[in-house]
Amino acid sequence: MLAATGIVAGALALTGGATAGFAQDKTKIKVASVYTVPIEQQWVGRIHKALKEAESRGEIEYVWAESVAATDYERVMRQYAEAGQQLIVGESFAVERPVRAVAKDYPKTAFLMGSSFGPAGSNLSVFDNFIQEPAYLTGLIAGGMSKSGIIGMVGGYPIPEVNRLMNAFMQGARETNPQIKFMVSFIGSWFDPPKAKEAAFAMIDRGADIMYAERFGVSDAAKERGKLAIGNVIDTQAQYPETVVASALWHMEPTIFRAIAAVRENKFSAEDYGQFSTMKFGGSSLSPLGTFEKKIPEAVLAKVKEREQEIRDGLFRVDVNDSEPKSSM
Repeated sequence: MLAATGIVAGALALTGGATAGFAQDKTKIKVASVYTVPIEQQWVGRIHKALKEAESRGEIEYVWAESVAATDYERVMRQYAEAGQQLIVGESFAVERPVRAVAKDYPKTAFLMGSSFGPAGSNLSVFDNFIQEPAYLTGLIAGGMSKSGIIGMVGGYPIPEVNRLMNAFMQGARETNPQIKFMVSFIGSWFDPPKAKEAAFAMIDRGADIMYAERFGVSDAAKERGKLAIGNVIDTQAQYPETVVASALWHMEPTIFRAIAAVRENKFSAEDYGQFSTMKFGGSSLSPLGTFEKKIPEAVLAKVKEREQEIRDGLFRVDVNDSEPKSSM
């Protein structure tokens, strides 16, 4: 499905080498996104939200394609490049080779793709969800709130982008409860809420009283069984006020606004934008605790606040561990 809209915001100061042929004047930058899943999926939803914010500020003309099959991804990208889009954004995890081939064929088009690999050529930049810092903070909370000592974790695929968040969460949980046990499962899909829900039910039946909801559907299972959940990427506490304790939030705005400004200033080059997803750059944060503010043990809350400040001050570093997390029971 192709959807169109219109517009985005002011340029940011940039450094780095320029690549000829990108943007010219104060006219709106033409931006397109290609998504393999529906835009309501949390990961691409954050990209879409940032681009819509840029559109609302009058800086870009924005069009997008969602639920694009991997076999059609290259074709859709080429259509956008041929149509004169100046910046193409998307995720290339299952289509790395086609994406890089397209970028090479259109050197005057800027490409910004979610990827486990590095930038390429002069015009393919990459980004990633390096939100392991708030994921660790949510782990501190979960470890301190679990009564059964068992946490269930349901993810999409065991790739670095998922693994590092799960491992950071587990690191935090072990800090507040060294005896905590984990059940880990991957559903083999980026968007299959019913399958994620069933996986969560199985873990709850085995004693998990807190669920790490890397995928949609897990919080529904926790809600139905009266258990707690930790969210990922977006804040869903408003939808689950008695279930979702906290979430590790991803803010794509620093990444997107930097790329748009680079195109506008004719300075877009092949870069790794990963750092702009960290807390230092405002690319991630711990969600407000809201309905659980008074329910989290005071000692745990104090530890969370202490670690959060240490992270922001550069005094504490959360490990980036991309290895596949394993169950401990």
